[in-house]
Amino acid sequence: MDEIDRAILRELQTDGRIAYADLGPKVGLSASAARQRLQRLLDAKVVQVVGVTDPMGMGGQSMALLGITVTAEGDPRAVADRLAERAEVVYSVLTSGGFDLFAEVVCPSPRALLDFVNDVVKPLEGVAEVRSFPYFGIHTHRFLWNVG
Repeated sequence: MDEIDRAILRELQTDGRIAYADLGPKVGLSASAARQRLQRLLDAKVVQVVGVTDPMGMGGQSMALLGITVTAEGDPRAVADRLAERAEVVYSVLTSGGFDLFAEVVCPSPRALLDFVNDVVKPLEGVAEVRSFPYFGIHTHRFLWNVG
């Protein structure tokens, strides 16, 4: 990645729907050169251009962060792989400290969240403990990364 690639990413973080005709001049390229550069970044999976929803704003949905402790003989990566198969899991991260991994989940209702934790996550092989931290609202929701 060079400075032009980073400039493209900064512009996309501000407006993911920017037209190539507007993007090109902002990063010192023609519209077609900006399109080619962005396509290369997309093909390399450096960036994804997606519509981001606010599940709390969509109404009737329940979100929570799950702190998951894995058994001594368990593998946090295997538990994360199993969780990744579920549509309710928005993201998961391996960590250290009080938990072995965190999983952010979105369910259609508080009852569905309870059922997901009790009937899906807790019975997974290798899971020793699950602590649920339900969201009352999303205060800050950013997708801005320092791209230089």
